[in-house]
Amino acid sequence: MTTDIFFQIVTPDEALARLFEHLSAVWPSERIGLDVALGRVTTTPLTAPEDSPAFARSAMDGYAVRAADTYGASEGLPAFLTVDGEVPMGAAAERPLQPGTAQLIHTGGMLPPAADAVVMVEYTQPVDETSVEVLRPAAPGQHVIQAGEDLAAGDALLPAGHQLRAQDLGVLAALGITEIEAAIRPVVGVLSSGDEIVPADAQPAPGQVRDVNAVTLAALACQAGAEVREFGVAPDDRTELERLARAAQDACDLVVISAGSSVSTRDMTADVIGSLGQPGILAHGIAVKPGKPTIVAAADGKPVFGLPGNPVSAMVVFGLVVVPTIRRLLGAGPADGPPRRRARLSRSLASQTGRIDFVPAALQQRDDEWWATPVLGPSNLIATLVRSSGLIRIPLDAGGLPKGAWVDVEPF
Repeated sequence: MTTDIFFQIVTPDEALARLFEHLSAVWPSERIGLDVALGRVTTTPLTAPEDSPAFARSAMDGYAVRAADTYGASEGLPAFLTVDGEVPMGAAAERPLQPGTAQLIHTGGMLPPAADAVVMVEYTQPVDETSVEVLRPAAPGQHVIQAGEDLAAGDALLPAGHQLRAQDLGVLAALGITEIEAAIRPVVGVLSSGDEIVPADAQPAPGQVRDVNAVTLAALACQAGAEVREFGVAPDDRTELERLARAAQDACDLVVISAGSSVSTRDMTADVIGSLGQPGILAHGIAVKPGKPTIVAAADGKPVFGLPGNPVSAMVVFGLVVVPTIRRLLGAGPADGPPRRRARLSRSLASQTGRIDFVPAALQQRDDEWWATPVLGPSNLIATLVRSSGLIRIPLDAGGLPKGAWVDVEPF
């Protein structure tokens, strides 16, 4: 497609559907250790190779007993048991428990043969070094974690396409799985453009601004599971912009260009993106505010995005179209981000039908309810997001929301 589809507005989902038709369904993987696996995406399902735990063990400090030996025990009429030693920690409990006896056991200790319950130490009273009174009866299995209770050998553990969390790494380690197959991180090339843009470490001259988008978009790409290469700032010059865009395309798996604010700059960015490869631009303009002048393209199998130069617009659109594309390349499903907060709207919000509006909002708790207060401001003011708790999404054809309406505040 060429740039003659400029502003034939489509929804973000429609733009992504067009793009995904041109992406490979298979993404390369590599074998990695758990020490570098946090946040990586599995490419094969994982099953438990053994029971976890591998043996019955105590869930409390106390005494391993035969439950039948404690039936009827009370503080007024305790059960009297002989203490037959102590279960060693970190070693097999090999001595069977004889009727009328108990063995001292600690949390995590292996249950001795013939024992079927643990009495908490709080419910016992030592008589002497060789005997103990049990003040409450125990039921079979009480305070015992059975072998395989957490996971049995062969149980499904983690599916393909799962982004690994700290707890996932813990269960893998518990099962002796120290290496996994993970999708190779796609490399995202980030390129800014505009004569008015200077690097963040530069002192802007009059009329210039520091490059906010390179930092924020790189951070969002890393959060989504990608690696990032930055290609600096291209001036408003077609030749130089195309040179840097092609360098990014050659070196990366996905390219993001944040364009300048002027219409002429956006047109030039669209021309450059359209020249990078086939099929070219798939959507130019999406039905969202902020972020309408967004370009979605595929160039010889690689996604290319042209985002608005305004920082708020760029961040909103990045979450809508770039993050799902990164996760598509990784073979992952939708991200499990922080939960949305349900809140009441503190003031009415207008909205144009036919587009999705995103409005930054701050959350405050009043009595037992959360209230969302819109943080209004131009989309080139990044501080509006800093002062916000998240974004209110106004649906496509809502036509606005009244004061007091319930809304979902989506965290950044």
